[in-house]
Amino acid sequence: ALKSRSKKKSRKHQRFMERRAVLEQKGLLSPHGCLGTQTPEVGLEAHTTLTKANGTTAPCCHKVPKPKRIVSSSLSPSASPDSIARHHSVLLSQGNGSSKRVQTSSLVLHPGKYVAIDCEMVGTGPQGRLSELARCSVVNYEGDVIYDKYVLPELPIVDYRTRWSGITRQHMKNAIPFKAAQAEILKILKDKIVVGHAIHNDFQALKYFHPKDRTRDTSQSRVLKKRAGLPGRANVSLKNLARHLLHKKIQVGCKGHSSVEDAQTAMELYRLVEEQWEKELAHSLPPRPPSPITDPTADSSQYLDDQYWPTDLMASSL
Repeated sequence: ALKSRSKKKSRKHQRFMERRAVLEQKGLLSPHGCLGTQTPEVGLEAHTTLTKANGTTAPCCHKVPKPKRIVSSSLSPSASPDSIARHHSVLLSQGNGSSKRVQTSSLVLHPGKYVAIDCEMVGTGPQGRLSELARCSVVNYEGDVIYDKYVLPELPIVDYRTRWSGITRQHMKNAIPFKAAQAEILKILKDKIVVGHAIHNDFQALKYFHPKDRTRDTSQSRVLKKRAGLPGRANVSLKNLARHLLHKKIQVGCKGHSSVEDAQTAMELYRLVEEQWEKELAHSLPPRPPSPITDPTADSSQYLDDQYWPTDLMASSL
């Protein structure tokens, strides 16, 4: 009876090791044998060994009573912006004021998820009172231009508004139709956290609505206004914020604004107060229950149970 029990235990352990190898290949299990993505802070007793049937040993992890859970410092590259924002918020809220931990938060959370946008409009319709898109620029987290094109409005242009827009008749010669530009731009904005100044005007020109929780409007940021020494409800221009906080002059001269420069400035302002801004957002985001598939803090040990394994793999393990 003792020999039979030992044989069963050995087979069970072999199945365990095979499943663990599969988890390691899929990235659900760390190569060191510790389940999930927990750090040493979580308090696991690591490097306890298990003896295989052939006498070799392999590292394993045994859990001690659960302490306070620490959020993983990394996310899957395919993580949605919602999970990124919540993860960002929890990370910041658990920082307890430690600047060392939150300074690299954007780098950890994929800067490719952030873009800044600025649009220039011209006047169409009766007396040129309608505003239509004539140029759109998009920059990445580092301020590099990833899109900058002149756009031909759907209605005839009545007022080029050159003093502010910088648009002239010459620019429209190589402009692309609005529908084509709209499709290209929205493809870039999809699943991104979008930064801009008075950004509702840009979205209106694009005839588009971006989710509020993925929008960072520098004209509405209380953190930026406070840092600039301005009242929280004050209407503040991008030009003034740049002068007060970045010590740089933009929108000067009579040739109009540069949408590239304005988008880059908006991103610079966001990055200047990113830590405080995201920490403020942490209080407004609803709590999210952990998902065993997408949540990096979930305990992966449950996947070793028989119910989670395909029948063909189960048969080959016996």
